[in-house]
Amino acid sequence: MNTELIINSTPTQVEIAILEDNKLVEIHRQKANENFSVGDIFLGRVTKTVSGLNAAFVNIGHEKEAFLHYSDLGPKLASLKKYVKQSLAGARTNPMLNDFRIEPDIIKTGKITDVLKRGEPILVQILKEPISTKGPRLTSEITIPGRYMVLTLFNSNITVSRKISNQEERKRLHLLIESIKPRNFGVIIRTAAEGKKAADLHDEMSMLINKWKKIHSQLKNARPPIKLLSELDKPISLLRDILTDSFNRIVVNDKALYASIKAFMEHRVNEKADIVKLYRGKKPIFEAFGINRQIKAAFGKTATMKSGAYIVIESTEAMHVIDVNSGPKMAKKDQAEAVLAVNLEAAKEIARQLRLRDIGGLIVIDFIDMRDPQHRKTLYQKMIEYMKNDRAQHTILTLSKFGLMQITRQRTRPAVNIDTTEMCPVCKGTGKVNSTTLLIDDIERDIEYLMNSRPADKYTLQVHPFVHAYIKKGIPSIQMKWYMKYNRWIKVTPNPEFHVLQYQFFDKHNDAIRMN
Repeated sequence: MNTELIINSTPTQVEIAILEDNKLVEIHRQKANENFSVGDIFLGRVTKTVSGLNAAFVNIGHEKEAFLHYSDLGPKLASLKKYVKQSLAGARTNPMLNDFRIEPDIIKTGKITDVLKRGEPILVQILKEPISTKGPRLTSEITIPGRYMVLTLFNSNITVSRKISNQEERKRLHLLIESIKPRNFGVIIRTAAEGKKAADLHDEMSMLINKWKKIHSQLKNARPPIKLLSELDKPISLLRDILTDSFNRIVVNDKALYASIKAFMEHRVNEKADIVKLYRGKKPIFEAFGINRQIKAAFGKTATMKSGAYIVIESTEAMHVIDVNSGPKMAKKDQAEAVLAVNLEAAKEIARQLRLRDIGGLIVIDFIDMRDPQHRKTLYQKMIEYMKNDRAQHTILTLSKFGLMQITRQRTRPAVNIDTTEMCPVCKGTGKVNSTTLLIDDIERDIEYLMNSRPADKYTLQVHPFVHAYIKKGIPSIQMKWYMKYNRWIKVTPNPEFHVLQYQFFDKHNDAIRMN
């Protein structure tokens, strides 16, 4: 699988598109004035504790108070509070934990009022960005992430990613990290560390420790709320988390951002530094790589697939509901196999849509009913396979007796919502229609259906004169490409009475062909 990162930088925001085998699977946007990102570390102040929620609200400088639940405090809260208190007072001048006495863990079933008081300062990290009317969600279990490892505080645990399956490599990494990590710091070894040299891991350990030293230096006489450590820019943080051997190209249209990414790659993944390219084309970068077209095709209430089947996505505060429909062109022969094929195609598209829109929380999918237990099992196993590249934590349940599949997916930021509708060229603004850029795709989908269902017929396609000119222009023209693909000439004629998005197929008797 080939993976590409296409980055569009403008004065107001940075847009990042991830393509897998030329198909858009993720889109990220970061505004230039965005100040709150997952992973940022703050010194906040507790504004109130709520016994009923067993949670506290913390002022970190956001317009809405951030939420800190007891379950997100972490067992080492007492040690963290003591360290912060000593550092604020200037009593702790050494940022390292060699001489620090670790306090007993707080109990898992405790009450928020027993461990936090109104007005006290607390070191916190953003767990989830502000969503809808809610402020950020926090944790006081501080972690400092790198590409190969994640540094944790006030413990000596070393955890190796489960995705590293080779036992000898797991043992090597464990022993290596144990020999270089400072006392009372824990480490989570990430999948990217597999096969890396000791020097690479040692350099990253030093970098993470330096970040902790920077946090400590800012704590002395600090007055909350204050940001102590900011996550990297979105492109860099994404690269740190997702860069794998499957990446074959990173293209960016901004010189400064290009230099930043190039420097990051040379420092951290030098062998892949040459995959970073500066885009110099005249077209907008997203237009040149076909990303705008894919965005228009993928977003919206309905997403149509190659077979003509489609899914309908509805979202509420409580959950997201996805309905799978076969469309009018499902094969009539062997109904059970046809239903399975549509459901599998829909499952693959749904897995892509969840990543693309970053849909989190509870998702309920209404697949087309299947009676065969083996087909139901196949669909469940395929959904697991399709979602294996999804970095968000998720759980997939088997189909219920009503044919519903339930998925829970980690939510860390608001879902991506892009309006892909355009003003109707017929009603001049009184309504909306699907994007005009998808018209040729719709026509081709209908041609494919006609070729499969009525291969012996001759066809005439009537379209608006503007569309007729577009189909006929160029060498080879779209009409000629259809001929080369289907080995059948499709006559195209203009009809000035049609509106721009209207088209109609006719058979050899000049009878209109109904496609629905």
